Amino acid sequence: MAGNPLIDQGVLNRLIASVIVSENPSLNVTAPYLGKEGLRLNLEGDSTIYLPTMTGAVRSQEPYLMVSLRMSLLKTQNLSDRYKRQMELNSFLGTVVVRPDSTALSPYTLINCSIANVGELNLSGTEATYGPTIKGYYSINTALYAQA
Repeated sequence: MAGNPLIDQGVLNRLIASVIVSENPSLNVTAPYLGKEGLRLNLEGDSTIYLPTMTGAVRSQEPYLMVSLRMSLLKTQNLSDRYKRQMELNSFLGTVVVRPDSTALSPYTLINCSIANVGELNLSGTEATYGPTIKGYYSINTALYAQA
């Protein structure tokens, strides 16, 4: 039997996604600083790995996942230059909080972050974006610590 078709499907709001750099608020990112591509968060890897045995597999939970956050900043605004200068001075950022494009999804707290790279820059006057990538890790399976 099909589910109830009258359940509210919710709303996405591209203007609420943001990045908060706890130790350097001048690097915070909100919608007016972003190109159409906005923010892209990639949680890399699996939360549980399976180790093969003779007759099956043993599960082993990971305590964290590596993450990459690609930001589509506007190079026409000085926030892009702040990221450029920060990478030139010290690429370490510390804790970064990423707020998604829906209030139904809670924020992601990324730990030990740094500016990893900027990616290819199109300097032909036909693309407005500057794309720094932040890397760090995201804690998962926190119940593991209670068992230690």
